Amino acid sequence: MARHVPWPGHHVTVNMLWICVGLLAALFPVVVPQETQEPISYSCTEGYEYDSVREQCKDIDECALLDDACKGGMQCINHFGGYLCLPKSAVIVISKEGEEMPPREPAAPVPAVPPSQPQRPARVFPGGRVSQTGRMTVRCSAGFVADEQNVCRDVDECATGRYTCGPEQTCFNTRGSYSCQCPAGYQRNRDQCVDANECDTQNPCQHHCYNLIGSFLCQCDQGHELAPDLVSCQDINECSFSSYMCQYQCINSPGSYSCECPEGYQLQGNRLCQDVNECETGTHNCQDDEMCWNYYGGFRCYPRNPCEAPYTQSSENRCICRSQTECQGLPPSIVYKYMSIQAERPVPADIFQIQATSTYVNTQNNFRIKAGNEAGDFFLRRSSNVSAMLVLTKPLSGPREYVVDLEMITHHLIMNYHSSSLLRLTIIVGAYAF
Repeated sequence: MARHVPWPGHHVTVNMLWICVGLLAALFPVVVPQETQEPISYSCTEGYEYDSVREQCKDIDECALLDDACKGGMQCINHFGGYLCLPKSAVIVISKEGEEMPPREPAAPVPAVPPSQPQRPARVFPGGRVSQTGRMTVRCSAGFVADEQNVCRDVDECATGRYTCGPEQTCFNTRGSYSCQCPAGYQRNRDQCVDANECDTQNPCQHHCYNLIGSFLCQCDQGHELAPDLVSCQDINECSFSSYMCQYQCINSPGSYSCECPEGYQLQGNRLCQDVNECETGTHNCQDDEMCWNYYGGFRCYPRNPCEAPYTQSSENRCICRSQTECQGLPPSIVYKYMSIQAERPVPADIFQIQATSTYVNTQNNFRIKAGNEAGDFFLRRSSNVSAMLVLTKPLSGPREYVVDLEMITHHLIMNYHSSSLLRLTIIVGAYAF
């Protein structure tokens, strides 16, 4: 049975003793003298078998004899008296008898052999060479070197300084070799690093690219800004900057924005909203017997003749009572007025002035809010003997209509009697503060 020489971890240990014994046995077979008259018998060393034709011991080819001599993807290499299991990537060099292989590394010194013992010739085994000491040395490919266990290891040229990179280049070790790389933003031109124009070769920017020495700069179109990756562009939401971008509503769009106004308003300039006077433009639906009154954001239709019995119309917006019997306890006249204000108006605010149309000597006038101020939204301040100012005391929300009766009481000092006149003021509050 042939001996199997293992290859653990790519390490080969060959017992040269039994190889030499087998070699001597092959060269000097044991022969029984002829005078014995007994049958001649021969005995070969393990790993050899007797060749009766040549009358000598010959090597047994275990690799051809055994189907599974080597496992794990290893290749079987037959040699005298045994076989080797080597990786399939191992370099196999076989020399002819008498030839010497040029050593890749300095050969180990061969110890002296006593004269009484014949010197063993050096023999090259597959995958490397074997010195006369019997130690096998693996031959490695370029960029590799054998370690103490005869395993080919990669040479780190960058760590050992065995590279030719320029001073501005960086050495990167690779399996069996190395590479020289330029800094980011540069590219190799023969042995030098030159600026790489990323704008021409890569076009990395979404909008505009500007080349710099060793780098590049991206810029975006108006209304856009650079994303965190510094190459992509994202829309700027101008509406998020401030609530003053638009008076009413800001509409963002890719690269820009626009302002919109509510119904009843039109855009003035870029951000302001201006009331549309439907009464002047004719875009109202009031009837012929109605009067159109415009207010902030809309319009209202009021009767052209607001007088109700027992009052009759004497002039536009003025109603008088001609029957003292029917009008007893009622003001002799009522004047109808209309006004519009914006919502949420700052207070206090003077909004309407009442003034006597006729003045008399020896009279004193007093003013008061007779009706329509249940919530205390207004205050009437006397300005003089013939006038008073209606003051807004609270911000009002709209759209809403307020009807406030303002009364002027006249006291005749000589004749000692009182008279009054009423102004019915309709206040229309718009829906917005503009």
